[in-house]
Amino acid sequence: MKIVKRIFLFIVVILLLTVIINYPKLNIIAGYSAKNTASSVFLGSRSLSFTDSTDNNFSPVDLAHTTINKKTKAAISSVFGLLTRKAIIRDGLGSVLTLNQQDEKSTYLTPKRIQTINDIKPYPYGNAPHKDSVFDTIDYDKLNETVASIFGERKTRALLILHKDKIISEKYAKGFTKDSRILGWSMTKSIMSTVFGVLQHQKKINIYDKAPIKSWQNDARKEITIHNLLQMNSGLEWDENYDEISDATKMLFLERDMTKSQEEKKVVGNPNETWNYSSGTSNLLSGIIRTQFKNHQEYLDFWYTDLIDKIGMNSMILESDLAGNYVASSYSWATTRDWAKLGLLYLHNGVWNGETLFSKDWVDYVTTPTPTSNGIYGAQFWLNTEKQLKDVSENMFFADGYQGQRVYILPQEDLVIVRFGLSWFEENEFLKGVLQSIH
Repeated sequence: MKIVKRIFLFIVVILLLTVIINYPKLNIIAGYSAKNTASSVFLGSRSLSFTDSTDNNFSPVDLAHTTINKKTKAAISSVFGLLTRKAIIRDGLGSVLTLNQQDEKSTYLTPKRIQTINDIKPYPYGNAPHKDSVFDTIDYDKLNETVASIFGERKTRALLILHKDKIISEKYAKGFTKDSRILGWSMTKSIMSTVFGVLQHQKKINIYDKAPIKSWQNDARKEITIHNLLQMNSGLEWDENYDEISDATKMLFLERDMTKSQEEKKVVGNPNETWNYSSGTSNLLSGIIRTQFKNHQEYLDFWYTDLIDKIGMNSMILESDLAGNYVASSYSWATTRDWAKLGLLYLHNGVWNGETLFSKDWVDYVTTPTPTSNGIYGAQFWLNTEKQLKDVSENMFFADGYQGQRVYILPQEDLVIVRFGLSWFEENEFLKGVLQSIH
């Protein structure tokens, strides 16, 4: 009997140790599931069952059990009933993970948006239906075959191709339409970078100035410029790892103020000589944008009034952290057609409907390779300067998000291509097929 009790006690101790050791992981797993579910259901207009079976069906996130409260617009997730996380929807700011019950009752500012509806001009410069255009220079059979190749098992959800400002191909997977908001993940970084471009054009900021971070002024970090941060070449320590507990996962699922995660890191390399991809840097930059305004309301408004709504990306929702900072690393939702407008803005060198939001100099800036990035990265945009995609033009650049979210800008071919999905895909072969269909 004593042996049985000892074995039982041993098993209990092992289980307790396992829970204690893995508790931080359970926190992040439940946090991911709650956050993603709240956004998917209440911003993306998908069902809980659809979200569970598609967006949250991978290990270890599938260990979480999630429910929703439609009345309070909340998602509650737990892992084995050991830990519970809640995400709530805040009007105009999307979903956010709470850290305590008070967060559910807190008041907050919301962005004031000016959404001028132009029902006369066709898409993309207005909201009237787009005009069907047939180009003699396009092999539509080849184009349709190429588009179809990345659906099905490739888990593509949406694909839109614009040529000379006209839609030449548009396709959606079951459950998605032209009106479906989809999460851009790290493509949000490119939105944030563009806000800097607008500020630079308006002479409200100089990106070559030293980063205005008070806590850096008495150590080596005081030499880091905004430019270094935009190129992710600051020399700051950061662990961008989503397979385990890391700087990135702790920031996204445990922090109240995500702008502080990178700020608090030490220097491990020289600015302009140490490229390191960092979502913490993008959120730090969001915080720097906030310091450029007199108050929080102006910060919240500017992203929309001077960029997003200015170019008619009216479906877009930027999500913020609990401290009211836009999560520039990861969280923005918009329709495929609206995401394409970001690409068109760059294709036309910052001019939209005759108004210059930023100059061609900014396009040149974001497409200039960051030192030590091996030519793959600019200022929060990805590049093809070293022909990483061998059959695509060297001057192609793109916004890049987790699981293959993309906005490709191909100036040489006058193309913008937007792809959303749940998995990576063979980019070179797909883009090669599209290019071969246009003569």
